[in-house]
Amino acid sequence: MAAASDPLVVLRGVVKRFGRTAVVDGLDLAVAPGGVTAVVGPDGAGKTTLLRLMAGLLAPDAGTVTVCGHDTIAEPEAARADLGYMPQRFGLYQDLSVAENLALHADLQGLPPADRPVVFERLLAFTGLAPFTGRLAGKLSGGMKQKLGLACVLIRKPRVLLLDEPTVGVDPVSRRDLWAMVQALRDDGTAVVWSTSYLDEAERCETVVVLDGGRVRFAGPPADLTAQVAGRTHVVEGLSGDRRRIQRRANALPAVVDALIQGPAVRLVLAEGAAPPAAEALGDSAAQVVPVPPRLEDAFVALLAPARPAVPGVRLDVRVGKGAADAIAVHDLTRRFGDFVAADRVTFSVPRGEVFGLLGPNGAGKSTTFRMLCGLLPASGGTARVAGFDLGRAAPAARARIGYVAQKFSLYEALTGRQNLAFFGGVYGLGRRALAEAVARVAGGLHLDAALDATVADMPLGIKQRLAVACAVLHGPEILFLDEPTSGVDPLTRREFWRHINGLAEDGVTVMVTTHFLDEAEYCDRVALMDAGRVIALGPPEDLKAAHRTAEVPEPTLEDAFIAAIAAERRETPP
Repeated sequence: MAAASDPLVVLRGVVKRFGRTAVVDGLDLAVAPGGVTAVVGPDGAGKTTLLRLMAGLLAPDAGTVTVCGHDTIAEPEAARADLGYMPQRFGLYQDLSVAENLALHADLQGLPPADRPVVFERLLAFTGLAPFTGRLAGKLSGGMKQKLGLACVLIRKPRVLLLDEPTVGVDPVSRRDLWAMVQALRDDGTAVVWSTSYLDEAERCETVVVLDGGRVRFAGPPADLTAQVAGRTHVVEGLSGDRRRIQRRANALPAVVDALIQGPAVRLVLAEGAAPPAAEALGDSAAQVVPVPPRLEDAFVALLAPARPAVPGVRLDVRVGKGAADAIAVHDLTRRFGDFVAADRVTFSVPRGEVFGLLGPNGAGKSTTFRMLCGLLPASGGTARVAGFDLGRAAPAARARIGYVAQKFSLYEALTGRQNLAFFGGVYGLGRRALAEAVARVAGGLHLDAALDATVADMPLGIKQRLAVACAVLHGPEILFLDEPTSGVDPLTRREFWRHINGLAEDGVTVMVTTHFLDEAEYCDRVALMDAGRVIALGPPEDLKAAHRTAEVPEPTLEDAFIAAIAAERRETPP
């Protein structure tokens, strides 16, 4: 008989191949009861494949997987009886209500009708969805959809719960709600395996498993991994020059493994045994290099970055035109959908060459505002000027001056990189000669030459990101709009992407970005925080943090400040 402390999931020598590629390669792993195990790693590391093997949805080519003592291949029904699995795109039925989705999943899981009222009441209270039982799933916010998906998985309480990137595309308030729910499940004895690209989430788990190339690079308490970079983390503060230039110079130093913009400072992770660089080596004699405690993300990057080829930031010599002082000027911009006001008299301006963040919880109105500024949605009232053009009168002229990178990149998967570039060049009206020159410029600048003839569907995510940027800047835009550009990507790919964006910003391109990843918002010169269709805070990230500094939280993160600002606006108490 199994002891209460025995692992609930055990993998021994597991191999899973797709074609000739071993996505999981000789993997050994054990998941203990009553804890949360975070699975992290770069894109393509095998995280989703690992969870699908645990769920019994994939059969290993070699080795064994057991769940609660049952082999997932020899005893699939017994293994699945104690297991819940929530994939990245959980199968909610968008045209059914919350209550109808729960009833459907209760049917699928064989929950007797007599048991349903008590189970549904418990789940609706647990997820906070009780007031929304009649709302269609398609009308829920991203965070509420994830909570409903979790409720459907928990109709029969599992001993093992597998969550594959449950917080992708979810705002910080909803992320904390989901995390609190998972903690409650853990405290109730459920073993949770949580795949995530957010290292701050992994830092709060009992165990972190780092995958790379289908192999375990580390497995153990997060503090043990973080300890590997003790004494190697510093911040460069008191900068007199541009922080993007300092970051670029730091990344080029052999002693520096990672340089990351963090508000007005630059955070450094040093190579093992390396001394911190002098201020003069960073090109700013006024700067101070100060040691700081390490984070799990520092250790993650230090562990994996040396094995990845460095891709320098792009410099495309974009010719930014002169004209209006502000690249974007918005006054009382309003958008109504029937009686619903999605954007309510939004007002702000963005100077040329600034990186500007548009933040807010799901349903705050930022996507609506963003789409209006891209010329994709007409306003119901107010004015918006982009690149000097009034969107109400000259939207086509404004669109010719902007580039747009959509959240899912809007690339054509069946076409090659070269064919995608040719298509978008045609959309922007580039002639044959101008297109050839532009493709050569962006492909060289973004280090895409070797990938131009590959099909997009076969490209790694990092290459797709670079290709999406290349398509957006072919015509030399003055303004670049980025809509959740790094949603769900790992920290290494996120850093590579922002090297390119920072290079464009150094060349004078104005950048507007929407993001739910608040560490990413630290790259912005200023941010606008929206809630209920209105701008409730506007200024540099440091000002937002300073406004919510308290005795209890003397050094708030931007996520802490975000949640506190939303709570204050809604007259709630921060969690």
